[in-house]
Amino acid sequence: MRQEKIVPYRGPAGGWGSARAVAKILVHEKGAARAADVLANQNKPGGMACVSCAWAKPAQPHALEFCENGAKATAWETTGKTVDARFFAAHTLAELRGWSDHALEDEGRLTEPLRWDPERDKYVPVDWQQAFAEIGRALDELEPAGVVFYTSGRASLETSYMYQLLARVYGNNNLPDSSNMCHESTSIALPQSIGVPVGTVTLEDFGQTDCILFFGQNVGSNSPRMLHVLQAARQRGVPIITFNPLRERGLERFRNPQSPAQMATGQDTDISVQYHQVRAGGDIAALAGLCKAVLEADDAAAQAGAARVVDTGFLAEHTAGYEAYLRFLRETGWEAIEHRSGLSRKALQDAAGVYAQARRAIGIYGMGLTQHVEGVANVQMLVNLLLMRGNIGKPGAGVCPVRGRSNVQGQRTVGITENPELAPLDRLAELYGFEPPRSHGLNTVATCEGIIAGRVRGFVGLGGNFARAAPDTGALEPAFRRLELTVHVATKLNRSHLLPGRRAYLLPCLGRSEIDRQASGAQTVSVEDSTGCIHASEGQVEPIADTLMSEPAIVAGLAQACVADRADVPWAQWAGDYREVRAAIERTWPTVFADYEQRMRRPGGFPRPNPARERRWETDTGRANFIVPPRLSAVAAGTEDMPDVLQLLTLRSNDQFNTTVYGYEDRFRGIVGTRQVVLLNRMDMQRMGLADGDEVELETALEDGRPRRAGGLRAAEYDVPPGCCAGYYPELNVLIPVSHHARHSGVPAAKSVPVRVHPAGR
Repeated sequence: MRQEKIVPYRGPAGGWGSARAVAKILVHEKGAARAADVLANQNKPGGMACVSCAWAKPAQPHALEFCENGAKATAWETTGKTVDARFFAAHTLAELRGWSDHALEDEGRLTEPLRWDPERDKYVPVDWQQAFAEIGRALDELEPAGVVFYTSGRASLETSYMYQLLARVYGNNNLPDSSNMCHESTSIALPQSIGVPVGTVTLEDFGQTDCILFFGQNVGSNSPRMLHVLQAARQRGVPIITFNPLRERGLERFRNPQSPAQMATGQDTDISVQYHQVRAGGDIAALAGLCKAVLEADDAAAQAGAARVVDTGFLAEHTAGYEAYLRFLRETGWEAIEHRSGLSRKALQDAAGVYAQARRAIGIYGMGLTQHVEGVANVQMLVNLLLMRGNIGKPGAGVCPVRGRSNVQGQRTVGITENPELAPLDRLAELYGFEPPRSHGLNTVATCEGIIAGRVRGFVGLGGNFARAAPDTGALEPAFRRLELTVHVATKLNRSHLLPGRRAYLLPCLGRSEIDRQASGAQTVSVEDSTGCIHASEGQVEPIADTLMSEPAIVAGLAQACVADRADVPWAQWAGDYREVRAAIERTWPTVFADYEQRMRRPGGFPRPNPARERRWETDTGRANFIVPPRLSAVAAGTEDMPDVLQLLTLRSNDQFNTTVYGYEDRFRGIVGTRQVVLLNRMDMQRMGLADGDEVELETALEDGRPRRAGGLRAAEYDVPPGCCAGYYPELNVLIPVSHHARHSGVPAAKSVPVRVHPAGR
């Protein structure tokens, strides 16, 4: 039994707490020597690109270019613990479904291909070629429209290119990925606003900026290496202003574990000079307030004959829609802005005053903006603020979405998309002699809807833990077991693997940290980081078992078993030499990947083309567009002012990455030994008659005929805005209806789920 406690954490992000956490997991995973070999070269030229977050890899790396969470991810993958046939012989899947997420993955690395035996309810070993042949026959029996090819965000560019081609040769564009769950709002919003689907900021811009605005991204837990550039900015006097519902320690104070002076003296760097706890779903209103304050300052300057606050030259030459946006700002009153944002007019004016004094500003955001019903509008409002002062397309300025998984952005670059308009279908047809499907495929939400309704009959997963990461798990998980076929390519056991279809296979792959030897020798792969730079990645340690196959080899094996005669694709040649895959990628996108093989090995990688960085706007107007939001609130319409409804934010712990739970110590929030908690504002608790430590359950306050409840939760008083509460992902995904997602992008609205809180038993 774990000891559960919730006590305030007083320390900084980083520091000795981070060092102890890394040491603890290295010992726990029984692979310290293997992990140390990888960590020494992690995120460095000639080394491995971290399998955790996608933050940029510098051309001149630190001595240790990894963070606490990256070290945990590496230790988790390089573990000395293995799961073989003996483990599965001892446990039925029904029994394993009673285990926690942490316990399942903690058993260690999968080492041999497995097939589910329904009579014994156990996974049993199967030969690789037999597995491919059986999966190929099963895919042949299914209608392509009813089969999904899912990717998590960690597969390499080479694997992803092969995988999207496999799906399209098979006959569909059903390529949902983890971007659908997190940053699809970015991929919809930015092209409409500035003509590119990615951010415009590089690492070099952080050294030239005068101001940083931070929205909805927990840097201390989700991308701690970014704290180095934030610390450097603060040390040269750059103000960082944060808007986030919870006070996250990484955005308050940082003690650099690589600074002997800070570690020895206990000196911290204050990260945010202003910290505004915006209400969940209140970002549109907060950004409207910032823009309105800038406009009012500009009006005053114009009246006084002083220098203008807005960049009038940039607005006239480069933007469209500004007059309509001005009308929106002038017609939106401060009372409505304060009410919806939860912030005072003075607080917003103070923040806008700092922004207005900066010549160059960066706007950073994460899923705190994208995972809302109006997530697209959230992102476009941040762009509007930047455009007002010309802060896109010049050094030291721009928009910076912080992506999660290590190559989630890069997968889109090489064709992982359900939208045929975004894929080079004509070029694929020309190169490989087949007719690609032209109909729109299934994204994550449509996949969930299809599985629940029975329209989707087959699921092939390249990494990830889809059934656990997706919304509406109470309906999705039982529906998974009604599928005809489930295939999972994975390194470790997770809950999705315990939900077998009528035919189910588990195919273990090499980890990115492991040396990948094929016919032509040791292989290199490549990934794209959050700033659009593409890097080489090389395995550093011997594989944990000689029975593993690489991801490209598995994709090639599946393709040869079911689509070998449908297109002129050299699957076996690609599996034996990834340089051939990169040559194919370069032929498909010659401008993006020119001199691919040479440039990817450069320190710092090479940037993909980004017209908005050069103030070339590939939009419908040929300019950067101001876009007026549809409304002032980003939460589900009709739930904003219901007195008994709170807006739930789902959170990641300091001791997890996505659905992988490394342990039960959320150090920065002081929560140890449990994840069954709901964080509540003191006034809301008093109003509901709750005391700290009471057992409660949450009920979704959206009516669609399907009740959704999560029980056994401990109420914990915490510094969250009134009208809001918070709890852990993925445990609380059961409360998110599939239909509760961002308009236009389909991203599950996990950062503002309307819920009611009930004492246990009511």
